[in-house]
Amino acid sequence: MARTPKAAQETPVVRHNRATVIGADANTAAAAAFVRAGFSDPTLVLRWNEIAGPEVARLAQPLKFSEGPQKNGGGGTLTLRAAPGAALFLAHEKRELCERINAYLGRAAVAQLKFSQGALPVRPPPPKPQKAAGPLPVGDPSRRYQGPDGLAKALQALARRREK
Repeated sequence: MARTPKAAQETPVVRHNRATVIGADANTAAAAAFVRAGFSDPTLVLRWNEIAGPEVARLAQPLKFSEGPQKNGGGGTLTLRAAPGAALFLAHEKRELCERINAYLGRAAVAQLKFSQGALPVRPPPPKPQKAAGPLPVGDPSRRYQGPDGLAKALQALARRREK
């Protein structure tokens, strides 16, 4: 199991003995998780769909990155979790995929790809496009509302979007 680098281990966690906003600690926790997996720059993981393309991103996701020797100018090894059966297909695309990754990062960061077969997490479906608001029917009850204008407008906007 990979160990956290000394610099990340030695940073003390500031405790205030009170509840704080979760976003304050989220960046620190996320950065530590990326570093443990070898990603000093999380761009490769966060933008994987753009870097690899939708077809490859559907079949594989970055799992771990090991830096290569800096003397030779050679890159490191990127381990990808691939869907069962897809590793063989992706092995034939190694060179092209490495070139795409290095072009996106702007340096020769990846020299070799390794594949680990396993189930990929299920991606949530894309959000449904919202239906355009249609005209408000003449007999709609929201037109008869006699309250504040802001609430009346909100009720009418809701009435325009509801299913018929």
